[in-house]
Amino acid sequence: MLTIGNIRLDSFPLLLAPMEDLTDPSFRHVCKLFGADMMFTEFISSDGLIRNGMKSLRKLDINELERPVGIQLYGHTADSMIEATRIAEKANPDLIDLNYGCPVKKIAKRGAGAGMLKNIPHMVKITEAVVKTTSLPVTVKTRLGWDNSSKNIIDVALRLQDAGIKLITIHARTANQLYRGYADWTLIGEVKHHPQIHIPVIGNGDIDTPEKAKNMFDKYGIDGIMIGRAVVGKPWIFRDIKYYLETGKKIPSPGIEERVELAKLHFKKSLEYKGKIRGILEMRRHFSNYFKGLPDFRELRLKLLTSTDVNEIFGLLDIILERYKGFDYSGN
Repeated sequence: MLTIGNIRLDSFPLLLAPMEDLTDPSFRHVCKLFGADMMFTEFISSDGLIRNGMKSLRKLDINELERPVGIQLYGHTADSMIEATRIAEKANPDLIDLNYGCPVKKIAKRGAGAGMLKNIPHMVKITEAVVKTTSLPVTVKTRLGWDNSSKNIIDVALRLQDAGIKLITIHARTANQLYRGYADWTLIGEVKHHPQIHIPVIGNGDIDTPEKAKNMFDKYGIDGIMIGRAVVGKPWIFRDIKYYLETGKKIPSPGIEERVELAKLHFKKSLEYKGKIRGILEMRRHFSNYFKGLPDFRELRLKLLTSTDVNEIFGLLDIILERYKGFDYSGN
């Protein structure tokens, strides 16, 4: 069993990574249904919260079904992170997660996100400040280092542990790599097995099959796995991995009936949370991914991605169900 403050998770937990414009409450709802053990909000700007920016405030919304759930914050000053933590606490999350891993230029160049990896003492100072501000568990998501010449994650993990964090998630790339190239889990294993590390260590990066997940658990002895890009269009990956870990067998890929039912549920939740316009626009990437692999799908796909009528979209989903009934998704 994995313990994070008062949070208790089963052995080999699977976590949903925070992803901008993706891991909103509607998508988190779907992922929870498929077995995600813990998840996080989209990452939230500390400055945006302090300014009462609507986009940032909206990201604080949490549903009881999602728990345990963490609010992930990023910023570049201790004062802003302290104030943002106090605001985030009012949303009643189960923990506060600090984003020291986002490599997006507009964030990192300000010294926030992965930009913190250029100034470890400042990272530690902010972490200590947040830990002292809240009674909630504080966790961190970061990377191996800024670039190949500064893969200092072992030292970073030790210093963050001393600062009071309860868990660390490590993406197996440097900030300069962005999401390119090889995800090297070797250093994640070294952090996990370091004799002075006693907090849980979560691995992240390129886990897109049950076999890869099991291999990482077996090879590196990590405490859990966080899944990001691989869950887009495939939220059932949590179920797939859990089934494989328990049985050693692969569960069949969802058929068209389950995919249409899922798309409808996700769409309904998106409309509830975001309203008609945003609910439709932000579902389009999910629609496209849920039905990837269907033959002769271009015309229906274009209609799904251009319609602005709720009833028409539900009708298109019914057409997909009827037209592709019995389609074999085993190769997708």
